[in-house]
This record gives sequence, C-alpha cells and structure tokens, in this order.
Amino acid sequence: MKSFFIYRFWIVFLCVFVSCKKNTESAIPYVSVNFYIYTSDPDFIDLNAVGGWTYVTGGSRGIIIYRYSNTEFKAYDRHCTYNPSNSCALVSVDVNNIQASDVCCGSVFSLIDGSVNNGPAGFPLKQYQTSFDGSRLHVYN
Repeated sequence: MKSFFIYRFWIVFLCVFVSCKKNTESAIPYVSVNFYIYTSDPDFIDLNAVGGWTYVTGGSRGIIIYRYSNTEFKAYDRHCTYNPSNSCALVSVDVNNIQASDVCCGSVFSLIDGSVNNGPAGFPLKQYQTSFDGSRLHVYN
C-alpha cells in the first residue's frame, strides 16, 4: 500500500514537472504584415539618414521603422509587451531617437534590437522582417 502512494506521488510530480515550462512569447497578437516603402517618397524622408525613423500603420498598434545602417532597417510593433491588454500599451520613440518608451508602464526599449532597457516589460518589442534593395523597403512577417 505504501509503495502505491509513493508510485502515485511520483507520477503526479512528474506530470506537473513536465507540464511546466517558461513562457517565451509575449502576448502581442499576430497580425499579418506585408508592405513596401519607397525611401524616396517625401513621406519617408526621415528614413534617408542612419538613425532616422518613422511611424507607419499596420501590425497590432502601428509600426516603428528605424534605419539601423545604410543597408539595414528594423521594424517593431508599437504594442508594448508589458500588460499588452492595457489599451494604453503603446511605445513612442524618445527624443534621443535610439529608444522607444511606454508612458503607461515606464518600459524603455532599444531601437537597435528591440530589447528591454528599463522597466517591467519582460519581452522585447515584436520585430518584423525587413529587406532593402537600395530604394524599396519590404516589411513583412
């Protein structure tokens, strides 16, 4: 009888242990993103210089396009990864142009790689894929 309880304990323990895993994804909703930007368009003049950025519609709550180098762009969803169900969970580019912050929770993210620099957010900004052919930027997921 005693061995039955020990056996049962270990079965329950292993089931609980195996089913526990660390959450590695933020709760930002998936939204299909697939569009092109022409950097020669006057609306996107700020993207012509390294470190330039602009907001575009799309994604969950808008997208930040950031020019990382002469040939590389970064695209991040503006939806803050901390408490994403909060209606004010929205990041905006700071005056220094290398960080984006959410005034609701105080999280600060790097525009270099989307990582969390400060605040309660546990996940980086959701990043979209980009490809640049010299004049046309493709943003997609």
